[in-house]
Amino acid sequence: MDKETIIGQYPRSPDCLLSILHDLQEANPENYLTEDDLALVAAHVGLPLSAVHDAVTFYSMFSLRPRGRHIIRLCASPNCHLAGAWSALAELRTLLGVDVGGTTPDGLFTLELTSCLGVCGVAPVMMVDDEVVGNLTPDKVRQTIARYREAG
Repeated sequence: MDKETIIGQYPRSPDCLLSILHDLQEANPENYLTEDDLALVAAHVGLPLSAVHDAVTFYSMFSLRPRGRHIIRLCASPNCHLAGAWSALAELRTLLGVDVGGTTPDGLFTLELTSCLGVCGVAPVMMVDDEVVGNLTPDKVRQTIARYREAG
């Protein structure tokens, strides 16, 4: 679906800003929003470009640079930190061969840190796309990454 069609599905209202941005980013094979995307959305919802840019840079789920097909967000909150998130991070760095903010050479994964994911009861935790994976151990990290690699 092209960008104009995606945007055209929504009313011309600022209330639709985040939904439109999500759909545009999801439609981009490199999983990010371009400056042209932001300008199209601003014109559609009647907001200044600067306001749309502010929203995109405020929320961690949006990106202005290309990212992998799957976004891995490891929780860096104090609770997850104390529960062992850094051993999960070490395993992710080893498995993926990238540091935080990096994308694997095959374009499959981007590794990010995020603040609280709201599931402290299963800390340490990460999200892969929309899937929450809790009670992380290095072995569970390996199994999760292997599953996503197999699926492509």
